[in-house]
Amino acid sequence: MVKAEYFFLIFFIVAIALLGWRTRNLRFSGAVMSVIIGLFISYAYGVRGLFVLGAFFLSSSIWSHLFKKAKLGIEERLAKTSIRDWQQVLANGGPAALFALLFAVTGNDVWTLGFVAAIAGANADTWASEIGPLSRNQPFSVRSFRRVPKGTSGAVSIMGTIAALLGAAFISMVSMLVLEGMDTPLFLLIIFSGFLGNLMDTVLGAYIQLEFRCRVCGIQTESTCHCGKPTDRTKGYLMNNELVNALSSLFAGVIMLFLYW
Repeated sequence: MVKAEYFFLIFFIVAIALLGWRTRNLRFSGAVMSVIIGLFISYAYGVRGLFVLGAFFLSSSIWSHLFKKAKLGIEERLAKTSIRDWQQVLANGGPAALFALLFAVTGNDVWTLGFVAAIAGANADTWASEIGPLSRNQPFSVRSFRRVPKGTSGAVSIMGTIAALLGAAFISMVSMLVLEGMDTPLFLLIIFSGFLGNLMDTVLGAYIQLEFRCRVCGIQTESTCHCGKPTDRTKGYLMNNELVNALSSLFAGVIMLFLYW
């Protein structure tokens, strides 16, 4: 890659990060982290890798802004808002950046499959989280098999499940268009791996992810503070939502490698 192309990619990455910050899709720390992740991926794959990553961030940002009235009350259960900070950006893009770095170091194309599957897993989870709450019915908890409020970690719905499949398929389709060596079997394996990553997120969210109860209003939330008071832990061990997302995305990439080998 010539120097002029390097400078163009750096300018492009910084410009997109600043745009995300100015449009309130990213906090400043999230914009900085997106630049770091973008540099890793562009070093490995150039603008083609950035296109796949950008397809994830753009589509997830669009869905987070659509139908906001139908999602009222859900963010109250979350520890953070849809304006992503550095931890949220790292959780969603970090595993893909790791696979990209492995490809850059080894030159082995198999790591590209892990890269795409990791993004597919992150996109599947994001689409499920953003589209699932639009369902008219309350979701089911995979732990208690009872209906729970929308936005509860570890809950599933038919609409959310379909959204997860479509989210993984979207990234798989984009990768087929811009990356070399993709074919129909790989297209299907990436969808399957991304969907399994979403399932892993659901299971970890149901059994391992931390959850708290507000001492004032009694709502179940992922936040350690609600209504101005510390909350009481009711479930989970050490894992917050960002760690669950990162592990699930990494799991999708590893599963893809396992299936391919």
